This record gives sequence, C-alpha cells and structure tokens, in this order.
Amino acid sequence: MLSKESVQFLDDLNANNNREWFLDNKKRYETFKKDYQQLVGNFLDVMKPLDPSLELLEVKNCTFRINRDIRFSKDKTPYKSHVGIWLSSGSKGNNRSGYYVHIERNKSFIAGGFYCPEAEDLKKVRKEIAFFYDDLEAILQEKNFKKEFGDFDRNESSVLKNPPRGYEKDHPAIEFLKLKSFEASQKFDISEVLKKDFVTTMSKKLIALKPLNDFINRAVTTDEF
Repeated sequence: MLSKESVQFLDDLNANNNREWFLDNKKRYETFKKDYQQLVGNFLDVMKPLDPSLELLEVKNCTFRINRDIRFSKDKTPYKSHVGIWLSSGSKGNNRSGYYVHIERNKSFIAGGFYCPEAEDLKKVRKEIAFFYDDLEAILQEKNFKKEFGDFDRNESSVLKNPPRGYEKDHPAIEFLKLKSFEASQKFDISEVLKKDFVTTMSKKLIALKPLNDFINRAVTTDEF
C-alpha cells in the first residue's frame, strides 16, 4: 500500500507540475520516494515466489525516475505525477515480457505482456504465434486470465489493418499476428492502493499473466529465426 500522504503528493504534483513547486516540496518528495520503494519491495516479496524468473530483481530494477524526458515531447511538464512499477526478467537493452503496475488518479491499472516490441522481437513473437497459436489460444482462454483481463488490449495504433508481411490473411491466428503490441490490462480505483491487502490482491491478478509472459519470453529468447 501507499500512504495517504504519498497519494496526496502525487495529486498536488499533478496540479503544480513545475520545478519551483517541486523544490519547495523536496522533503515531501523524499518521503514519497521511500514509500514508493517500499511498495516495490513488497511486490517483489510476493511475486518472486510466484514467478522464479523475477528472483534476481532488486527494487532499483523496477522503479522509474520522477523526471520526465521532455526532449521530444510537446508536453513540457518536468515531472511524472504517477507511480510505475515494472517487474520483468529483462535487462537494459534486453527487453522481455513482464508485469506492470500504474498508480495515478483516475488512470490506475495493472498490465502485463510485451509493449510495442522492437522489429526483431516482433518478428520472433509472430513466428511463435504462427507455429504455436493453439498454445496462445489456450493461455487466453484460461479461466483466471479470462476473468481478470479478458483478452489482449486492442486499439487502432496497436493492430495492423492488413496481415503482416509473410502471412496470409486466412492464417488461423491472423488476428493475433496483426497485433503490434501484446499486452492485457485491468483498471482499478486509486483508493485500492490505501488498502493493506493491495499488493497481495494485485499480485494474485498479475500472476494470471505469467503463462502469457512465458510464451512471449520463450519466443524472444530463442536463437532460431
């Protein structure tokens, strides 16, 4: 769980997203940062026994800096007013599928999978789907996954209009092969983060994504291409 003070800090930062206010509230930020790191540690304590691939992760591997990268963004606000937690066996320059927790007023959600993979990884995932689409179908139809996440997230930017190069339009897995991103998510109210069982509750939901993560990571770690 996060403290009420940390949630309030995020709300206040959202309303006062400028360097002057941030410097005036540096002590509040330091308190928030400790709370954030403790929350990540709690997730690791619960998730590691459920997914051994996370065993080597430390808190520093799963957190994000509060400073935004504004170099190529029209939005020049300097700070992130949300909490992000990323649990994955991947490393810098070595992307993998994983679990994500996003905490923000009116925009909180949990998610998992492989978000917008690079071209080489995307080809590997599609090849895995093409040959083992029955495995993927079984994963998406599994009771807990269906209950918590339903299906892959789909929108105009994440789905091709036409089949990808090298695949026929009548391929039995064509609707999966047209995806450019492979993630599933579930929204929740930010009030949930104040509950003592927040980490346990969300971890039980997230672990339903493990078979999907295993499937994708199997694809991107293969040497065959």
